[in-house]
Amino acid sequence: MPQHRRLSSWSELWLKNVVANMPPKTLTLDDDPTKPLPTSSSGDFTSLLSDELLLLVFSFVPPPLLFSSASLVCRRWLRLTGRLRCRLTLLDWSFLHQRLPYRFPNLTDLDLLPASFVCPSFSTAVLSRGAVSVSLDLYADPPVGDAQFISCESISVGLETISSSFPNLRKLCTVAPTVSDSGLFAIANSCPTLQELELHGCTDLALRPISVFENLQILRLVGSVEGLYSGPGVTDIGLTILAHGCKRLVELQLSGCEGSYDGVSAIGRCCVMLEELIITDHKMDSGWIAGLAFCGNLKTLRLQGCSRIDADPGPEEHLGSCPAIESVQLQRCQIRDKRSLHALFMVCESAREIVFQNCWGLDDDLFASAAICRRVKLLNLQSCSVLSTQGLESIILSWPDLERLTVISCNNIKDEEISPALSGLFSSLKELKWRPDTKSMLATSLGGTGMGKKGGRFFKRRILPGQQRLKGKPDEEPS
Repeated sequence: MPQHRRLSSWSELWLKNVVANMPPKTLTLDDDPTKPLPTSSSGDFTSLLSDELLLLVFSFVPPPLLFSSASLVCRRWLRLTGRLRCRLTLLDWSFLHQRLPYRFPNLTDLDLLPASFVCPSFSTAVLSRGAVSVSLDLYADPPVGDAQFISCESISVGLETISSSFPNLRKLCTVAPTVSDSGLFAIANSCPTLQELELHGCTDLALRPISVFENLQILRLVGSVEGLYSGPGVTDIGLTILAHGCKRLVELQLSGCEGSYDGVSAIGRCCVMLEELIITDHKMDSGWIAGLAFCGNLKTLRLQGCSRIDADPGPEEHLGSCPAIESVQLQRCQIRDKRSLHALFMVCESAREIVFQNCWGLDDDLFASAAICRRVKLLNLQSCSVLSTQGLESIILSWPDLERLTVISCNNIKDEEISPALSGLFSSLKELKWRPDTKSMLATSLGGTGMGKKGGRFFKRRILPGQQRLKGKPDEEPS
């Protein structure tokens, strides 16, 4: 019987391809031609290469192949590939103390949030909220909406371990310890290059060490997540501490946080470099919109998942404006009050971009508030089912600088209702994406396929020679 050849290992295949393409070595006076070439007693020819050479070769391998396949070849390759990983999401908190500093010594981007939840001994379901997945016990009371974090002492000790092991850390996502702030102080003192920080379960007390982060530019504060966990969140006290501590902030995201005019205005006065403000599911008090006028360099304002904008924005003469604003974006928001939306556009009257995505309640009357923005160059409407063609036309015809228009899945905007004036505007735009309803989207996607024509050729009755049609006329002779 023919003998089957043993399959080559990863190292043998790799060395065969690399050595075959290497240029021949030139002998020097110190070389002995009779001296045999070095060999490996273990059969692994890559053991003849230094770690530096292997790391240089690994740097050209795509990350998915490097970390999923190459790391399984041998222990040495596992150790070396770990030195090339810069980003990691931790799933088990015990791994942080046992092997994380030795397995991945060069991490610069670390996400500790999934490992910060208490995993029940008997898990019956997994709850996913955005990018976070938490194991839940359905027999607990309540099973959903009250996920528990591990102890604050464990979080602080873990942060101290990270501070001593990863001095080049640039991005960190963790739970804010509410009892002991030694962990955050250790991160701030030992990781001077940290530029992006995300704190979940954040409170006012957790922001005390925030002033020690000298180079922090991007900060995300999450006080509570609906359906996952709840907490006291951040109030005007925490926003004031933040304003006096992080004066180099460029981007600030507040999620599930409280506040009012005092906190927002303090951020505007102190954080003079702030360019992007993202507010998600806010619990702001009335009048917070007026505080935006103090953000002199704010360029992007984004509201996400907000059930309301501002219950009482106050008199219009006290609102002010953001002179540097460029983009106003509302995503998954409930728009009910015309007064609050009008106040928002008054503060952002210099905006060049307006975006409405999946906003409930945006009708013609509410959309008319955007007419105050006379410099709009880009308008993006997606899944705004109440807005009509007349309401859209009455506003965009008053914008002389409009260059780009996107209308997608707005079912109340009809193609047959387009007026000649609106059609002329379309011809002058630099960019137009027009798919207002699902019917037009289906017709566009089926163009050229022959489908949608009452069955087309697939449902035609086939008449054989010699048969007669229903009207009694004989068939033509086949050619």
